[in-house]
Amino acid sequence: MNRSGLLQYSLWPDTALLDAVQTGNEGAFEEVYKRYCYRLFTMAYRKLKSREVAEELVQDLFATLWTKRAEGHIQHLESYLFSALRYRIINYVKSQRVRDGYALYCRIAQSDATHNTEEQLAQQDLNTALKASLDRLPEKSREVFRLSRLEHHTVPEISGRLHLSEKAIEYHITKSLKLLRGYLQDFLLVTWPLLVWFTKI
Repeated sequence: MNRSGLLQYSLWPDTALLDAVQTGNEGAFEEVYKRYCYRLFTMAYRKLKSREVAEELVQDLFATLWTKRAEGHIQHLESYLFSALRYRIINYVKSQRVRDGYALYCRIAQSDATHNTEEQLAQQDLNTALKASLDRLPEKSREVFRLSRLEHHTVPEISGRLHLSEKAIEYHITKSLKLLRGYLQDFLLVTWPLLVWFTKI
């Protein structure tokens, strides 16, 4: 297109340019692009702080303006362009929030899965070590400990069941706990929360 043609379009009002664009006039479309591109880009960049995204949204807006030019639904060119760009900016921000939220969810889920796996492995290791340690206790102490910590009987109940004094039951529990802490010392740091309930007096 020659220079005089471009200068001619630059003098046209928006209404005339819009009418020409809707009939497929490429020169009129180029003038609309020149007239509004920078202002639209500035608005998008100010909102999004990203040159690449701002350029992409503005280019998409003009591409839509051209491909749907024949629909004739635009009444006021400037209002349409800025409203359409605001709509694109809002949609972009929403999509980013959804994407960021999903990414955060994935990170949390992965972290929880890793934590749960580690906890399960620690529990399995503790169970194995605890069983081996219980087998090392003297028979009477092992029986008292089993009734107290595994079957949750009270001291008086164990006393009546084994025909031992309550003092003797408490002695066996204390002795068992002391021995188990020694047997399980390698687990005290890595599985301490799991051991607290088991070895408390």
